[in-house]
Amino acid sequence: MPLFSGRCYSTAKLVGKTAIVTGCNTGIGKETVLDFYKRGAKVIMACRSTEKAEAAKNEIEQRCKDLTEKGDIVIEKCDLSSLKSVREFSKKILDTEPQINILVNNAGVMMCPKGFTEDGFETQFGTNHLAHFLLTMLLLPRIKSSTPARIVTVSSKAHTRYDINFDDLNYEKRQYSAAEAYSQSKLANVLFSRELANKLKENNIDGINTYSLHPGVIRTELGRHLDKVLFKGSRRMIGFVLYPFMKSPEQGAQTSIYCSVDEKCANETGLYYSDCVATNPDRKALNDEYAKKLWEKSAELVKLGDYNPFTATDPGVIKN
Repeated sequence: MPLFSGRCYSTAKLVGKTAIVTGCNTGIGKETVLDFYKRGAKVIMACRSTEKAEAAKNEIEQRCKDLTEKGDIVIEKCDLSSLKSVREFSKKILDTEPQINILVNNAGVMMCPKGFTEDGFETQFGTNHLAHFLLTMLLLPRIKSSTPARIVTVSSKAHTRYDINFDDLNYEKRQYSAAEAYSQSKLANVLFSRELANKLKENNIDGINTYSLHPGVIRTELGRHLDKVLFKGSRRMIGFVLYPFMKSPEQGAQTSIYCSVDEKCANETGLYYSDCVATNPDRKALNDEYAKKLWEKSAELVKLGDYNPFTATDPGVIKN
């Protein structure tokens, strides 16, 4: 049996609540959608491929067809490798959704060959961190008017392995390392979640809690690039060796679900979780100066300009 524990036992209902989950047509994201749907939430699947999302939605609805009090699933296109797509998605949500009670920044790419997003950022940093940073900032005015609300960002224990090189985030001056770039993006996730909690407090905004987490080593599609980055057959070999220690997607989603709904962490914010328990992240992730520097750099890179998400007025939905 796998050597892990941690499960969300909360029976909290989400009837009348709206949740957004990014990158959720497969893996732990899909399991998170399934769980929220069973709890009665309106779940917005923010996915790059609407076709794959449609297939996932149909499967979830089929699995739950006999349940009462289930929610609703809506699919919206959101490609996290494009800040334009993130902005378009955010505008559509702000125009149409009166509330956002849960935002799960789940989508991610791992160990991919060197590449760049549409905006010229290293793929893993751009997709895993910058896109979610911008998404959260744009949706914050609506989240503020939907309290109590939670913002959950899926990181990884890989954040402990390497540092962030603020002078060369895009690997223009140094040799590219897929593992290092992944670690850098996951460290950014933890720093972002902690600094967001600090900034909400500084701006006297109550009722929004933030969480980052390590979901575990999971049997998902996330390792699909390993054969290209390491060597042919490496994905299968690593999978064989680690299989006894790997979680299923359903098990891997438990900490995301716990941080999103469980009453036990309702008054916690800015912390890092593993197996449904708050735990200490790497000391680099606890560096306040680092967190502030990353925040300022991120705001500059995504071109936030004069927009201040903490003081911005909620634009309200557009009535049809």
